[in-house]
Amino acid sequence: MKIVFTKHASKKFSDFKDFGIIITQLQVKNVVLKSKYNLSDNGNKISASSFNENHNLRVVYKEEKGDIIIITFYIYKKGRYGEY
Repeated sequence: MKIVFTKHASKKFSDFKDFGIIITQLQVKNVVLKSKYNLSDNGNKISASSFNENHNLRVVYKEEKGDIIIITFYIYKKGRYGEY
């Protein structure tokens, strides 16, 4: 199984860095592989895990031919989606 980042997802790393937030590919991959929360929406899968004390990291992805395609990811305040 291969994990691939779309152009949009790849750009998000530098977008977050511009705001002083460092997110690594390993962190994003770990959310997909070892997530605390999982759901589906519009054919995509969404996984989330703790990012820090106050925030979670959420990853939107899809599976194609055994590969995982990371579409986007974002951080949000814990509790926003009922996820703590």
